[in-house]
Amino acid sequence: MGVELPVPKRRVRWLTHEQAQRLIEELPAHLAEMVRFSLATGLRKANVTGLEWSQVDLQRRTAWIHADQAKARKAIGIPLNAEAILVLRRQVGKHPRFVFTHQGKPVTNVNTKAWKAALGRAGITDFRWHDLRHTWASWHVQVDTPLNVLQELGGWESADMVRRYAHLAPDHLAEFAERLSRPRAIGGTNLAHDKGGKEVREL
Repeated sequence: MGVELPVPKRRVRWLTHEQAQRLIEELPAHLAEMVRFSLATGLRKANVTGLEWSQVDLQRRTAWIHADQAKARKAIGIPLNAEAILVLRRQVGKHPRFVFTHQGKPVTNVNTKAWKAALGRAGITDFRWHDLRHTWASWHVQVDTPLNVLQELGGWESADMVRRYAHLAPDHLAEFAERLSRPRAIGGTNLAHDKGGKEVREL
């Protein structure tokens, strides 16, 4: 008899919209903009800090991550929603090459004292910058974005990487769960409930 190996537990830490807004309000402006962009696109930290204007087309509302910049080593096309476009437009003219800057220089490190202090003031614990990507994916699942579409949007190589978020969208199971609330046949009669919550027999 073979030995059953433990199933690895993948960490999924995400924020509600209210928590995300509190965090943004506590951050310095340049980090707040990067958080907004991360939550709008799901891009990894290195792809946000290293984003260059040559990778952005505001008219076509798209950006792209080159294969050598992607974790799966495959180029990724990023559709830019309205929030992402607004963030990018606010960065225009600040630097000739890099999108996100602070005091005229590219931002290379986001895990700063300012980031940690903002988390503390917002009352958010056990949260890393990468969890912004988890938050983006979780929000997508909660508004019924199909998992195969989310996989493509996030540039995940394996569908298993996306299934970790499936539990956040149990709506497709609701119909089956509801069946248990229907009257149940017991001893030739059906049990239901009156308005007061008491069980009554239906003959």
